[in-house]
Amino acid sequence: MSPNPGPARPTPWKDPSFRRSLALFRAFRREQEDPEYCYSLLARDAADQVEAYGGPVRGRTVIDVGGGGGYFTEEFRLRGAHAYLFEPDVKELGTEPPAGAVVADGYLLPLADGAADVTFSSNVLEHVSDPQTFISELVRVTRPGGLIYVSFTNWLSPWGGHEWAPWHYLGAERAHARYRRRTGKAPKHTLGENLFAVHIGSTLRQVRARDDITVVSARSRYWPFLAQTVVRTPGLREFATWNLLLILRRCP
Repeated sequence: MSPNPGPARPTPWKDPSFRRSLALFRAFRREQEDPEYCYSLLARDAADQVEAYGGPVRGRTVIDVGGGGGYFTEEFRLRGAHAYLFEPDVKELGTEPPAGAVVADGYLLPLADGAADVTFSSNVLEHVSDPQTFISELVRVTRPGGLIYVSFTNWLSPWGGHEWAPWHYLGAERAHARYRRRTGKAPKHTLGENLFAVHIGSTLRQVRARDDITVVSARSRYWPFLAQTVVRTPGLREFATWNLLLILRRCP
């Protein structure tokens, strides 16, 4: 008897497209009051991207590194993957993390070399102080020929300051102070502690210099058109990319 395929999945949007970008932007606007809707939608979109580059995930091992509450892990499981969540911050797991979730540092994952067919990291790189070491660990746990999905919000993006964006353009301290005045509480992110200024140009140079991976694609994750072209334009890409998506393949 074949496994239960689960509920029918919505037809993927054309990527890139204005319709897709608008839907994701509207979901982000609802993040605070309806995180379930926001992150479930983002997880479906991300899983569509993984399958567009690497084929169906059914029956494959997917490692979700830094996936917070497990929305991405659950989406991969709905598609038939053997998906596992590794999250360093127990508070981010929420009250109902996916079964088998592991509290683990992304710098030192408790996994054997080449354990995963797909290693997935969504919007984590800007939260680690040593992106090169973090990427090296993602590469280590991916099998030769396997796929590595890495996305991050670059510092000079309009959303680079996260909850205190776009005022980060005036400096982190000013942005912090404004957030406190406006909300009456401390922001979740502090530059240099749990948020770091990661740039597209330097990140691309670092991954392209490695001899253990090939860059399948470097593109804007959300941009509604010319998603790869904008990343090829130095200067402009640091502002216009919004969020860089790297699709990497582990060399044999």
